[in-house]
Amino acid sequence: MMNHLILLFSLFLAPAFADKESQKTNQNFASNNASHKRLKRDWIWNQMHIKEEIDTPLPHHVGKITSSVRNNNAKYIIEGEYANTIFKVEETSGDVYAFERLDREKKAEYELTALIIDRRNNQSLEPPSKFIIKVYDINDNVPVFVQKVFNGSVPEMSPVGTSVTKVTAVDADDPTVTGHATVTYQVIKGDEYFTVDDSGVISTTRADLDRENQSTYEIIVKAKDAPGSSGDSSTATVIITLTDINDNFPVFKHPSFNFKVPENISVGGEVGRVKVEDVDEPQHRNTKYSFVRGDYRDTFEIVANPFTNEGIIRPKKPLDFEKVAEYRFDIEATDPTVDLRYFKSGGSRSISTVTIEVTDVDEPPVFTKLPYEFKVRENDPEIRTLGSVWAHDPDAAKRKIRFIRRRASPNGDYIRVSDTGIIQLPKPLDREFSSSYNITVAAQEILEDGRLSDRESHAQVHVIVTDENDNAPELVYPEEPRVCENAAPGKVIIRISATDKDEISPRGFFKYSLATEDSNFSLVENYDNTANITVKYGQFNRELAKIHYLPVIISDNGDPELSSTNTLVISVCKCNEKGNFTFCEERAKQVGVSIQALVAIFICIFTIIVITLLILLRKRHKKDLSGLGRNVAEIHEQLVTYDEEGGGEMDTTSYDVSVLNSVRKNGIKPEAVPSPYAQVQKPPGNITSGAGEMEMMIEVKKDEADNDRDLLPYDTLHIYGYEGAESIAESLSSLESGSSDSDIDYDFLNDWGPRFKMLAELYGSEPNEDFVY
Repeated sequence: MMNHLILLFSLFLAPAFADKESQKTNQNFASNNASHKRLKRDWIWNQMHIKEEIDTPLPHHVGKITSSVRNNNAKYIIEGEYANTIFKVEETSGDVYAFERLDREKKAEYELTALIIDRRNNQSLEPPSKFIIKVYDINDNVPVFVQKVFNGSVPEMSPVGTSVTKVTAVDADDPTVTGHATVTYQVIKGDEYFTVDDSGVISTTRADLDRENQSTYEIIVKAKDAPGSSGDSSTATVIITLTDINDNFPVFKHPSFNFKVPENISVGGEVGRVKVEDVDEPQHRNTKYSFVRGDYRDTFEIVANPFTNEGIIRPKKPLDFEKVAEYRFDIEATDPTVDLRYFKSGGSRSISTVTIEVTDVDEPPVFTKLPYEFKVRENDPEIRTLGSVWAHDPDAAKRKIRFIRRRASPNGDYIRVSDTGIIQLPKPLDREFSSSYNITVAAQEILEDGRLSDRESHAQVHVIVTDENDNAPELVYPEEPRVCENAAPGKVIIRISATDKDEISPRGFFKYSLATEDSNFSLVENYDNTANITVKYGQFNRELAKIHYLPVIISDNGDPELSSTNTLVISVCKCNEKGNFTFCEERAKQVGVSIQALVAIFICIFTIIVITLLILLRKRHKKDLSGLGRNVAEIHEQLVTYDEEGGGEMDTTSYDVSVLNSVRKNGIKPEAVPSPYAQVQKPPGNITSGAGEMEMMIEVKKDEADNDRDLLPYDTLHIYGYEGAESIAESLSSLESGSSDSDIDYDFLNDWGPRFKMLAELYGSEPNEDFVY
C-alpha cells in the first residue's frame, strides 16, 4: 500500500517540475534572443484592385504600397510596362493612382514592380517586389451571335423536341462573375413552331410540320445576359428547312387509260404509259404497279420508269389479233416504302382501268430487243461504234432487213445508224448539251426487186452520256445587290448561289471565297450550296465609290476541281433610319452586239471599201486614157490612137487593102465599090523612092516605141508624119496644104464611109468658114 502511495505522489509532482524547467528554459532562450535580435523590414500594402469604366474624374486611387523602412529620404517608385503611363505612385506616401479609365475586356490585370530607394544616392532600401493590380468586371457587354444567319434542317412530321440546330452567342464580360456572362436565348418569332433552350439548341414544338404545306421557316432568336434583367440584347435569324420523308402514296391521274396496239408489237415493246402523281420529292417516289382484276395478267407487265415514275405497259408474249382483239384489266399503284407512322387519310391504294385494243396489220420486221440503251463517256474521241440493233422478218419469206434512222432527240446528226443496224457516233458527244440522246430506228424489209417495203417497225435507241468534270461552276447572278452606306458590320447584303453544268459532285457542295480580302465585304458559307455576302467593317463612303465590284471565286469538288471568278456589282445607297433604301444610282445597262452582227458589219464595211477602190482605179484609168486623146486641132503631125486592137499580121478584115492595090495596079476600080482614088491624080514627081524608104521609116519608129518606156504598149501605130513617095494621096498633113487656093473637090470623101467623115467635114467646107475644133 505504501508503494502505491509513493508512486501516485511522484506522478503528481513530475509535471510540476517539468513545467518549471520548461519556463526556465524559455526564459533563457528569450534573454538570449533579446541580446541578438535584428528588426526585419518588409513591404506592406493591401491587395490592389480597381473597377473598370469608373465614371468619376481622373485619376482614380488604386491602393497604397508601404514599407517598414523608417527613412526620411525614402522614395517610392514603380516599374513595369504600364508604370508612369497608366499607373503612377506618389513618391512619399506610396499611393498608386490610375490616370486612364480601364477596360477589363481589353486587359484584366497589370503586373508592376515596387521599389523604395534613397533619394540621395538612389540606392535601394529594400529588394524590389512585384504586385498585381486586378480590374474588376462590370456587366457592360451585350452577348453577340457568332453569325447573323444560321441554317438548320429537320425531317417533316418529326416528334416534339426534335433537335434542329444550335445557335451561339458570346458575352465578353467576366464569366467568373455571376450573371455577367450568362447568356439566355429566346425565340421571338416562330415560337409557335420552335423553341430554344439555354444552351442554344433549337427544337420543334409541334409534330405536324408538313413539308408539302410549308417547306421552310424563318425564325428570330434573341440572346441576352443577366437572367431576369431587361438589359440590351442581340438577335439572329435562323432559316429552318423541312426535309422530305416518304409519307404520300401515288394517285393515278385518270380513272381509266385506253391504248391501241398493233398485233405485231414486239415482246417488251411499249404499249402505253399510265401516269401517277406523287407529291413527295423524286427520291421518295417508288411507285409499284400491279394487276388486281381481269384476265390476261400473264400477257402484259407494268414497269415503273425510274425517271418519270410512269408505268410502262409492255407485252410479255406475242399478240394475235385473230385470237384476242381487246384486253381489259385493272391496275393498282402503291408505294411500299411509305412510312405508315405518318400515313395520311385518303387511302393507300389507287386503282385505274386499262383497255388495250389490238389492231390487225401485215407484220413488219420484229426487233430482237426493245429498247436499246448504250452508255458513252462524253468528249471521248476514241469511241465511234456503240453497238448495233437487230430485227428479223417474222413472215415465211424471211427477207433481208435494212435499218434507217427516223427521228432523233435532240435533233441533229449526233448518232448515225448504218444499213446493217450499227449505231455510230460521227463525233464525240457533249453531256452539257444533252445528257441523253434518243433515236428511232426503223427496220424495213427489202423486197425481191430491191425496193423497200412500206411496212416498217421501230426501235428506240437510248444513249446515255456519262459526265466528266469539264465545266466550272457559275454564279447565279441575283438582282442588283445593294447596301446602305451606314450598314453595320455583319449586315447580310445578299445570299448568292451557283450552278454547274456538270453533275453535282457526290463529295460535297460548292466552295465560295473572295478573290481578295482587301474590301469592306466578307463571305460566310451556309454549307447548303449558298453563301452570304456581309458587311465587314461598315460605314461606306459614297463620295469615294458608289458602286463596288466584288470578285467571288466558286469552285466545285469534281475531279479535277474547277473554279471560276465571278463579279458582283454592289451599289452603295442612301437609307433612312429604318434601313430602307431611299436613293441608289442607276447602273448603266450593258449593250452587247452578237458575234453574227459584228461579222455582218465587218463584211459590209469590207465590201464598201472594195467597191470604193474599184471606182477610184477605174476613174484613174479613164484619166490616163483621156490624157492620150487629143482634140481635132492637135491631130496634125501626131500619133493617132484608136480604141481598138489590131489583129496582128493576119488581120486582113479591118481594112480592104484591095482598093489601094487596085489603084497601084493600072488604076483599075473594084467592081463592088467605086474607087475614090480614081478622082485623085498623083502629081508628077520623083518616083524612084520605093518600099525600102518606107520600110526604113517604119523600123525607126518601131525602135523608138520599143525603147521609150513612157509609152503605153499599143498594138497598132498609125504614123502620118511621112507617107512616102509611092502614096497617091500624098501627105495628109494640113501643114502643107491650104484650103483657100485648092481646086480639088473633096466631096468624094463622103462616099468613102464613116471612117473619112471627119476629113469630109474638114475639107468639104467653104474656104472662109471658121472651124471650131
